[in-house]
Amino acid sequence: MSDVIKRLAAVRIVPVLTAADADQAEHACRALLAGGLSAIEITFRTDAAAEAIRRAAGVDGLLVGAGTVLSSEQLEQAVAAGARFAVAPGTNDRVVEAAQRADVPFIPGVATPSEIEHARALGCIVLKVFPASVVGGPAFLKAVAPVYPDVRFVPTGGVNPDNLVSYLEVPAVLACGGTWICERKLLEDRRFDEIERRAREAVELASIPVPA
Repeated sequence: MSDVIKRLAAVRIVPVLTAADADQAEHACRALLAGGLSAIEITFRTDAAAEAIRRAAGVDGLLVGAGTVLSSEQLEQAVAAGARFAVAPGTNDRVVEAAQRADVPFIPGVATPSEIEHARALGCIVLKVFPASVVGGPAFLKAVAPVYPDVRFVPTGGVNPDNLVSYLEVPAVLACGGTWICERKLLEDRRFDEIERRAREAVELASIPVPA
């Protein structure tokens, strides 16, 4: 397991941020750190993504990843901007290969056992389950985890404070991704104080003892 993946496992929560501009992203990152979260996924859903990653990568103590990486070109942009890992909603063989060439941990998305097996065949054993709440939530993870004991999962999509602990209770879950901490409306309104509060709340929830 790479140092990056070990760090994600220690953090347990990866806020997912989509920023309209890099300034929003940097301020949000500092708020997350103040709230106790030291990892973030910045998505390639806006033109500001690469610059937002670059600014975030300059925040001391923060592990920065790129999300919604749909092409090898985006993967290259992300790495050049300072991303330490990359995530995607699905599994694209070319992107997996590009990440392997760049020696960057890549977490492709899956939603079925067949997709899990395809990703495993490509050498990926940390997988994003997306959209987690739609494909079955914690129950789905509990069902597939025993079949693929070498795989760890990062459920994303519909994760929130009400169900976070239920996901983290699944031993195969490495960490959870979530948009609720850095909602776009909070960024637009520059409510970085609320982002910090939500980060603290998430850290407290994640510290609840997980059953063996």
